[in-house]
Amino acid sequence: MLFRQHLVYPVLRFMHQNLQRFLMGKYKNMEQKKRNRNSRQIARMLTDDLDIELLKRTPSSFLGSCRYKLPDWHTAEGEAVYQKLFEILGELDIGYFFYIGGNDSMDTIGKLADYGAHIGSDIRFMGVPKTIDNDLMVTDHTPGYGSAAKYIGVVMKEIIRDATVYGTKYVTIVEIMGRNAGWLTAAASLAKGEDCEGVDMICLPEVPFNVDRFVEKVERMQKEKPSIVIAVSEGVKLADGRYVCELADDVHAVDAFGHKALTGTARFLANTVARRLDTKTRCIELSTLQRCAGHLTSRTDITEAYQVGGAAAKAAFEGHTGKMVALDRISNAPYQCTTSLHPISEVANLEKKVPLEWVNADHTAMLPEFLAYAMPLIQAELTPIYVEGLPHHIYLPET
Repeated sequence: MLFRQHLVYPVLRFMHQNLQRFLMGKYKNMEQKKRNRNSRQIARMLTDDLDIELLKRTPSSFLGSCRYKLPDWHTAEGEAVYQKLFEILGELDIGYFFYIGGNDSMDTIGKLADYGAHIGSDIRFMGVPKTIDNDLMVTDHTPGYGSAAKYIGVVMKEIIRDATVYGTKYVTIVEIMGRNAGWLTAAASLAKGEDCEGVDMICLPEVPFNVDRFVEKVERMQKEKPSIVIAVSEGVKLADGRYVCELADDVHAVDAFGHKALTGTARFLANTVARRLDTKTRCIELSTLQRCAGHLTSRTDITEAYQVGGAAAKAAFEGHTGKMVALDRISNAPYQCTTSLHPISEVANLEKKVPLEWVNADHTAMLPEFLAYAMPLIQAELTPIYVEGLPHHIYLPET
């Protein structure tokens, strides 16, 4: 890798020192102290190499997360929100604001940077890519995807072994995250190797889904082998734009950004196949497991997460704002990646889909081009730090 291991720790120290500088400060009153209690706790905890190593092995976001959609600041009501936010940033003496996430997070950075420019604020707003969905534009891939893809590849191998143990007719349908982009579902193809026959079918949201044709394909496959394992994206859609999961009777909630909660695709398809083909079926939802499996992370992925973080900090200190760091792949063998900066307008509210030229003619399997793209991202491991037989995590108690 261009960003070699011996370069990681200087960047970690660089970001750690600045994280403490950002979070620590003098507070004018008790209200500010209360508001910043968690920030100071975080700064105190990240004090040595062991904390950093635990952080790299702790699932989810130790810094916290939210699902809040910023309003349009061009309205009086909307601007009041921004005025309050910038007032708080001023009280905390925040000069650099790094937002880690995907499409919606980049939309937030874009709005904050635009409003900051509007009022003449000198705060620097930078977007740091991180999403297992891997659907951000301009970047070759996103930190988070490599580890999630590794988990999916491993789990699919194990599911395939379990599904074939009895030698009876069985259809296993595994539902994998991915609303409009099938990068995670495509990762199921990584299971295939000299010790595994791989999944029998992959269904991506990039390809219009037809329930009748799906059942026909399963029927043809079962004539050749009794046990079928299928990877299906939660976001597969019919030709009319409806999600397949909407064909079920389940109620689907909507989040702050207007996204429907997608669940039940595998269950609906498994029930449909069982009813029409008189075969046993099983539906499996990987759900949040694919994004919180800290025991099975990719070292390449973790290294690049720190790489983009360091690049974002450097860019902000140099005066950049309203931009996102992207990963640029130089080569696959050896795998090398560097970074670049792009305006948030090239990223926010846009989606990068799986290229259909990486999918076979009948849209059921991934081609070697995808494997060449994904394989470098899952290489090497970070062994968990075990305490009494269980992985140990960095932890901030609720107060």
